[in-house]
Amino acid sequence: MQKTKLGISIALFGASLYFVGLFGIFPLVILAGYVLLFEANDWLKWTAIKAVAVVLLFTIISSFLSLIANSTSLLNDIVLLFRGSFDISALNRIISILRTVISFIQTLILLILGFKALKLKNVKIGVVDKTITKHMYEE
Repeated sequence: MQKTKLGISIALFGASLYFVGLFGIFPLVILAGYVLLFEANDWLKWTAIKAVAVVLLFTIISSFLSLIANSTSLLNDIVLLFRGSFDISALNRIISILRTVISFIQTLILLILGFKALKLKNVKIGVVDKTITKHMYEE
């Protein structure tokens, strides 16, 4: 079994990258940075980049939902400024449901990827894998 320079297996370290991604981007970037700077195993490097990419993808999706919510709030404030009436509560409920669904999907995907990584396996995520391949291996 191949080990990292820290002495743990690359499978366990790869899984920990995905599991740490459940706690946020900052601790994940620190671990991924360590892998990219100090580890030589290509699978582990791929896993580090993929973990960051998956978390960033869901962060971007969540940011777009926030942008929609903020723009409707702005529209509501403008209408209220002129003493108009504009009800956005239904849209806010939909966005709240979407945020919950996105968070659930992110957690599920990171858990699946983490448990697969324990066996040195990978789950393909189309747009993420294509983007990583394009930017890592294209000359």
